[in-house]
Amino acid sequence: MDKFLIISFFGVLMVAHAVAGKMVHDNIALLGELENLDVEEENEVELFEEPSWTSERGGKVLVNVDSFGAAGDGVSDDTQAFLNAWNTACSTPKSVFLVPAGRHYLVSATRFKGPCADKLVIQIDGTIVAPAEPDNWDPKLARIWLDFSKLNGVLFQGSGVIDGSGSKWWASSCKKNKSNPCRGAPTALTIDSSSAVKVKGLTIQNSQQMNFVISRSESVRVYQVLVSAPEDSPNTDGIHITESTNVVLQDCKIGTGDDCISIVNGSSAIKMKRIFCGPGHGISIGSLGKDNSIGIVAKVVLDTAYLRETANGLRIKTWQGGSGYVRGVRFENVRMEDVSNPIIIDQFYCDSPKTCQNQTSAVKISQIMYRNISGTTKSSKAMKFACSDTVPCSDIVLSNVNLEKKDGTVETYCNSAQGIGYGIVHPSADCLTSNDKDAKLAEPTRNEIVHTEL
Repeated sequence: MDKFLIISFFGVLMVAHAVAGKMVHDNIALLGELENLDVEEENEVELFEEPSWTSERGGKVLVNVDSFGAAGDGVSDDTQAFLNAWNTACSTPKSVFLVPAGRHYLVSATRFKGPCADKLVIQIDGTIVAPAEPDNWDPKLARIWLDFSKLNGVLFQGSGVIDGSGSKWWASSCKKNKSNPCRGAPTALTIDSSSAVKVKGLTIQNSQQMNFVISRSESVRVYQVLVSAPEDSPNTDGIHITESTNVVLQDCKIGTGDDCISIVNGSSAIKMKRIFCGPGHGISIGSLGKDNSIGIVAKVVLDTAYLRETANGLRIKTWQGGSGYVRGVRFENVRMEDVSNPIIIDQFYCDSPKTCQNQTSAVKISQIMYRNISGTTKSSKAMKFACSDTVPCSDIVLSNVNLEKKDGTVETYCNSAQGIGYGIVHPSADCLTSNDKDAKLAEPTRNEIVHTEL
C-alpha cells in the first residue's frame, strides 16, 4: 500500500511539473509573439513618392479651385467650384487639386468620388470652412462634410486647415443638453473605400462630430496631422478607424472632446507611433459589441506616446451582449501626465442615458501587452481590468509599468482578468489571476523604471 502511494505521489508530481512547464512555455511564446507584433509597411516608398509638382520638371497638371470660380472669401459658396475642379483633377493623370494658401473657402457637404487617374495630389494650403448652421445642412448628407471615396494611390498634403465650424452642432447635442434629441452629426474629413492613401501635414479642427474617419480602407498612412477641438465638444473623436487594415498614424498631435484615436470593428494591422494626446478621452479600442453586434479588432501597436490630462489613457471598451474578439495588442513606451484612468479594460461600457441591461455574452479580450508605461494618475485605480465573468480577459502582460498618484496611493482593480507580469509592476497587479504559479507579477524595482517622452 505504501509503495502504491509513493508511486501515485510521484506520478502526480510528474504531471504537475509537465503542466507547469507547458504553461511557462506558453507564457514565453506569448511574450515573444506580442514583442514581435508589428505592422508591415511594404512598398511604402513606391506608393507614396512625393511629387515635386511646384517645379517645371515635376510633370504635374495644376488644377486650381480659383480657376473654376471659387471666391475664397469665406462667405460665398464655393461648393460647385470645388466639384468642378475635382472632376477635372480626378480625370487627369498626374494632376494636383490645389486649394491655395491665404484664402478661406466655404464648402457645403460634398462627396468627392473616385476612382481617379494616376498619381493625384490633393494640395490643401488654404482653409476650407463648413457652413456653421446645422438647420441648413443637406439631410441627404447628414453624417458627412468632406467625403473622399474609392481613391487609390492618392496623396493629401499641405499646410492648410479643414475647419468644421462645429460650435452650434455641439450646443445642440444631447450630451450638452439632455432636453435636446440625440442625433448624428457630420464628420469633417472621411476617407472611405480607398487604398494606398497618404495624408501629411494637414490641420483638422472644430469638427461637427468626428474629425477624421478612415473607413473600409487599406494601406493608409497619416503623418504630422494636427487635430483639435475643445475639450467639452461632444463626440469629436480625433482619428477614427473602422473596417480598415494596414493603417499607420505617426507624429500626430490630437486634442479633442472625445477619443484622440478610436479603433473599431473590422480593423487590423494598425500602428500608431509618436502620438501626442490631450485633452480628450485617450487612445481607445472600441467601443465594440453594441446592440449584440460582433466586434473584431486585431494586431494593434502603439509605440511612443504622451498623454496629458486625458479622461482615459490606454482603453479597451466593449458593451455587454456583444461577441467577437480583441487580440494581439501592444501598448509600449507611453508617458502619462495627470490621466484619470491610465490603463483600463471595460467590458461593461455603457454610453447610454438609460441603464444598460446585464448580459452574459461579451467580446473576448486577450493577448494585450502593456510595456514601459509610466506617469501620474488622477484616479486611485491606476489600472482597471473590469472583465466579463462569462468571457474573462486572458493573456494580459504587464512589463515595466509605473504609475503614481501625486497626492495618494494607487491600486489595481481586477474582475475576471488573467495575466502575468515581469520587471516593475506598480501598483501591484497581483489581483490578476494566472494558471501558472511560476508566472508571478514582479514587485517594483526603482532602477528598472523606464520613462518615455516625445
